[in-house]
Amino acid sequence: MRKQILWWCLSLWCGTAAGQRLTLPFNDGWQFKQGPFAANETKAPEFMQQGWTPVSIPHTWNARDMQVKHKAYYAGEAYYKKTFRVDNAWQGKALFLRFEGVGQVAELRVNGELAGVHRGGYSAFAFDVSALVKPGADNEIALRVDNAARPDVIPVNHELFGVYGGVYRPVWLIVAEPVHVTVTDHASPGVYIAQEKVSRQRADIAVKVKLTNREWSKQAITLETVIRDADGKVKARRSESIVLPPGGAREKVQRLSVRRPRLWNARVDPYLHEVAVCVKSGDKVLDEVAQPLGIRRYEVRAGEGFFLNGERYPMRGVTRHQDWWELGSALDKKHHDADLDMIMEIGATTVRLAHYQQAEYVYARCDTLGLIVWAEIPFVNRVTGQERENAKEQLRELIRQNFNHPSIYVWGLHNEVYKPHNYTAALTRELHDEAKSEDPGRYTAAVNGYGHMTHPVNGNADIQGMNRYFGWYEGKIADMKPWIEEMERQFPDVRFMLTEYGADANILHQTERVGESLDWTKPFYPETFQTAAHEYQWSVIARHPYITASYLWNMFDFAVPAWARGGVEARNMKGLVTFDRQVKKDAFYWYKANWSDEPVLYITQRRLKKREQQVTSIAIYSNVGPPEVFLNGKRLQGLREGLTPAHYIIDNVALEEGTNIITATVSPHEDQVEWEYARE
Repeated sequence: MRKQILWWCLSLWCGTAAGQRLTLPFNDGWQFKQGPFAANETKAPEFMQQGWTPVSIPHTWNARDMQVKHKAYYAGEAYYKKTFRVDNAWQGKALFLRFEGVGQVAELRVNGELAGVHRGGYSAFAFDVSALVKPGADNEIALRVDNAARPDVIPVNHELFGVYGGVYRPVWLIVAEPVHVTVTDHASPGVYIAQEKVSRQRADIAVKVKLTNREWSKQAITLETVIRDADGKVKARRSESIVLPPGGAREKVQRLSVRRPRLWNARVDPYLHEVAVCVKSGDKVLDEVAQPLGIRRYEVRAGEGFFLNGERYPMRGVTRHQDWWELGSALDKKHHDADLDMIMEIGATTVRLAHYQQAEYVYARCDTLGLIVWAEIPFVNRVTGQERENAKEQLRELIRQNFNHPSIYVWGLHNEVYKPHNYTAALTRELHDEAKSEDPGRYTAAVNGYGHMTHPVNGNADIQGMNRYFGWYEGKIADMKPWIEEMERQFPDVRFMLTEYGADANILHQTERVGESLDWTKPFYPETFQTAAHEYQWSVIARHPYITASYLWNMFDFAVPAWARGGVEARNMKGLVTFDRQVKKDAFYWYKANWSDEPVLYITQRRLKKREQQVTSIAIYSNVGPPEVFLNGKRLQGLREGLTPAHYIIDNVALEEGTNIITATVSPHEDQVEWEYARE
């Protein structure tokens, strides 16, 4: 695993030991000041000198206010500044500042001069600052940031999730030779690896490299591309001499073949090769970029399922919002690792990274863990008619920045975007065409929440996703089964995925009286209802291969500053894990028992300690076989299988007055809960 993660540290934004590029962390020494400010004040000496707070990146100013009270947060302008010294040795070099994520509109000035503007809170961007810095002197960086919703930048509102303001992902200073692999192609690595033919006998790989010559004369260079396996053994090599004219970036494609490759096989064997691109002048290395290569082949077959390298692969999916309680989106690697560890623990094989581009580190970790990824842009909820160009730009950024991650199989175009239908449908078609032009080797998907295939915005992507919350926002829990069966009959040729389903759960709300539906507009959100919804609905999904992939909503509770529901303000509680990542709800263990190879023995309703009924049922999740169940030391009879082979139930259990100890055992595993019953 350690060796496979190494490629990320050798990639464009982390530099290489052998090459001449320097990539330096640029996260310390910042100062912050929250606005709003009048435009002409930004140049006033008193503004630049007073009222600043030292901060380190990652940083957001919404870590608390977007999480504790609905519609009571600051969204607007704020400022960051930093002074740094440019080494005299960098005279004549190309210098870039690369930001991995700023929420959501950023305007960068260097020594008072505009370096660039970026619109979009989730994608990286890189600005060339070579002509703006002064070698051998202190230079001032000033960054104006604004996370107010606006009609020309997606998402156009804060209704489904909050756009945290700030420089919430790392920043890098890149120092490159005048001749280098291009840095400013939408902040991409400048290297694009396409897998044209893949089998166990042979893989044909096309590596497109974008090259920049900042000299005023043509340069004779050698471009070398090497594919190595995880042990460093060379599997293919291509080298050729090029005369690179001055001016804008040029593209060069090199084709290589790997014979008898070891395939990237998701969680079974997430084996990574490495592609290293080297630019030389004679014996001097000018630049070098390393990227991951997971050799694999994806196929989504309507009505049959998902196929990886020609074999059917189960797509047991979760969704993930990136924010954490009291941290917002300003996360370190340890927070991403903790989330991914729980996603792996539950036994998921695929993850929908919703509803926006997530951290580069997350995609890289999914490569090494073998999680198959749905990546998408934040085109959600509403349209304004002004977001067309920005939506296309954010899609280009998503694709170019993440083109080489083998874990990604689909680009998400929109989620629950509707009226005006004709406009939305047309823009979705344009986004599909854009994605296919950028990356013809992957699928596209769009997601609808209404549940009927012929909805006017549907049918404009390779995959049709639908979000259905039976029993929560609509109908009854059991309505999922007839709906899926009707879809199978009417639309057998459509590549179809269930992209969200579930229910909210406040772990402080408990009841034994769970019906077939719940009024979500009322403040009572019992965990037991969420559990019942997931138990039944996964049992239906598991029996219907027409659903080529399913994604439960959501892996973790997250902030929605526009909401006040379920007794908690500014919170979506559909997660299987609480917002602080401290409590795994019963539904977490339901999926772990059904999905994971790790042993699970778990008695449900452990937080429902005060029992409402003397005669009740005991439900147990076990993937280690039928358990023996004891009530206060006495073995219970009547164990039956529930909705899946990992589900066991004993009905008509009579509790005693006072404390009741329920124990389940399958040697060597044991679980125990304590319930209290008192007659009214």
